[in-house]
Amino acid sequence: MLELESIRVAYGQATALWDVSLSIAKGELLCIVGPNSAGKSTLINAVAGLHRISAGRMRFEGQDISRLAPHRFCAQGIALVPEGRRLFTEMTVRENLELGSYLRAARLERARSLEHVCALFPALKEKLEQPAGSLSGGQQQMVAIGRALMARPKLLLLDEPSLGLAPSIVLDLFTAIRRIHAEGIAVLLVEQNVGMALDVAERAAVLEEGRIVALGRPDDLMARPELRRAYLGLDAGDEAATSNASARGVPAAHGDSAGAAPSTTAARH
Repeated sequence: MLELESIRVAYGQATALWDVSLSIAKGELLCIVGPNSAGKSTLINAVAGLHRISAGRMRFEGQDISRLAPHRFCAQGIALVPEGRRLFTEMTVRENLELGSYLRAARLERARSLEHVCALFPALKEKLEQPAGSLSGGQQQMVAIGRALMARPKLLLLDEPSLGLAPSIVLDLFTAIRRIHAEGIAVLLVEQNVGMALDVAERAAVLEEGRIVALGRPDDLMARPELRRAYLGLDAGDEAATSNASARGVPAAHGDSAGAAPSTTAARH
């Protein structure tokens, strides 16, 4: 579905991504993890069309989108849930969601899409007429994901969805991500909660200093001690805790308090 061929992204003279090659199959869930300032958000924003690539090629469903205008990416079937949610806080939840169905094809399915979002996030159903800014952080993240789903995407881009949220809310969000993926939507996930990201993904890529340094199935990456220590922010004890937490259906904590999402080496950048 999505193919990146040796892409580069630069901010002026500073190169943020170096010859990154990556692919996502139809309906696949791929996560990107790595240390601070590795280029994870730059990568996901390039796929969303927000950062123009300076070299290489991007294809989506066989079409070259390397030079596509940013506003055309959504029409291709790509929707972004940005880091920090970026809602219109004074507008109602309903209005924020409806903005996601701006394009004609999505607008025709607006009522059905809204029903689907409310089924996915029942907490939003009673808050549709409330200002988005009055919601909790977790509920605002639900609105941000719902807004992207209103566009009826083929590829959903999620940039740090658990950032700053309590573990119980993180669990709800990852349950929703699993459901979205189960419906056949491909997902590219950038996530600072490494344990949860690897638990939900089919494949994972480790990014460091703008380069892919490892790519494969989560279990295979976790079996490599040098990756656990250097890039995934986990040691043997953390891995066991993550495995046990996943078995109990709760996100693993990595030294943080219960009031915020766990933080790892692959934290916000």
